[in-house]
Amino acid sequence: MKNKAITPRDQDFARWYDDVVKAARLATYSGVKGCVIIEPNGYAIWENMQKVLDGMFKETGHQNVNMPVFIPESLLNKEAEHVEGFAPEVAWVTMGGKKELEERMCVRPTSETLFSEYYANTVNSHRDLPKLYNQWVNVVRWEKETRPFLRSREFLWQEGHTIHETAKEAEEETMRMLKIYQKFFTDYLAIPAIVGQKTEKEKFAGAEYTYTIEALMYNGVSLQSGTSHYFGQKFSKPFDITFSNRNNELEHVYQTSWGVSTRMIGGLIMVHSDDNGLVLPPKIAPRQVVIVPIKNESNVISKADEILDALQDRGITAFVDMSEKSPGFKFAEHETNGIPVRIEIGPRDLEENSLVVARRDTREKMTIAADSGVADYVEDLLQEIQDNLLKMATERRDALTYTATTLEEMEKIMNTQPGFVKAMWCGDEECELKIKEIRGTKSRCIPFPEEQEHISDTCVCCGKPAKTEVIWGIQY
Repeated sequence: MKNKAITPRDQDFARWYDDVVKAARLATYSGVKGCVIIEPNGYAIWENMQKVLDGMFKETGHQNVNMPVFIPESLLNKEAEHVEGFAPEVAWVTMGGKKELEERMCVRPTSETLFSEYYANTVNSHRDLPKLYNQWVNVVRWEKETRPFLRSREFLWQEGHTIHETAKEAEEETMRMLKIYQKFFTDYLAIPAIVGQKTEKEKFAGAEYTYTIEALMYNGVSLQSGTSHYFGQKFSKPFDITFSNRNNELEHVYQTSWGVSTRMIGGLIMVHSDDNGLVLPPKIAPRQVVIVPIKNESNVISKADEILDALQDRGITAFVDMSEKSPGFKFAEHETNGIPVRIEIGPRDLEENSLVVARRDTREKMTIAADSGVADYVEDLLQEIQDNLLKMATERRDALTYTATTLEEMEKIMNTQPGFVKAMWCGDEECELKIKEIRGTKSRCIPFPEEQEHISDTCVCCGKPAKTEVIWGIQY
């Protein structure tokens, strides 16, 4: 039975998305324009993302720090390309209490300048390197159009900032973090994201180059889901971050930055969820199993508690729903909230030594024996759901990935059923801007050389000799 509070996905995708966010109690609009309140269900997902990623970062030697939320204007202006790129989104503080500030300060949109100042004051020798730091913070960017998780004026994220002795080490770090993001998306979020390098026009302001992880949503619109930047010495020179190298010569460090945000929650919704609400991969779901007693009879409750203990012993996050709601209401609520597995236990089931198990991804119901092996069954089922979500998302992405050799072909694709479009490009920014006229289509990434397909010899836009393959798409 369909959830009447949720607009059908294929009828109005934007409204469907907002309905799922609201119905699953992930976030709600606040009285602060452009900002949302992340509710407990939404924040629990973020906490799980944070826990997994933080572990991955620490396994590779990174440490957490915390920088100020304010950046003096003079500090922000030290790297010209960087400040120019962020200027339209910066929020400024001009008053402290009732007193006008001598120098206005921006509310942190990103922290390259803060880290650069810190490194300039703390690094002296090659023995101090590398510095592998990350922070989990909120940032503010004055977006014109906002939507929960996808774009809001304040959002949560992590931003890694590292400095290195050599360019080689810094470039290896840039790639290493991209691969960590890709592994997280594949293994935990069950999202088959693609990776590659941004074009010069689309790279991060102030970077030598930017790597990106791009995910395709159910409706064929792409989502830039994470980035990893190589700065070289573009920040270390204006900020004078120097160290005494192994030849006892003064040299500028080589720098990186990388980050993902609560935007990933939006990606989870738009890749996996359906007309009945949220669908969550078990590895990132805050609650993996709910046990619903059909009647509050002692033998039913006793069996529910027994199963709960067995599941928790396996490290499975489960709970028994003892709320005073009807079983049907509970089923619908847990389905809307995206809990991967539901176990239903009633007196009649116990008489027949059986249980009903429902899986959220396919909405199938299975009857299994109640006397033994329930934890084994559920553990296997959770992995099966995780694998199936990745499989379905991959099939959907592949079905919405096209090739084009002419601008007319690209336009037809974007105006019918958009997706990722693989096409050749001459490298001229004018062609990028021309392609953008097609519903705002942008270059998503340049695939790495080993993944390029060489679709044709000519640019999809101008017909001149092509330099590289590019994956194009409409973006959020």
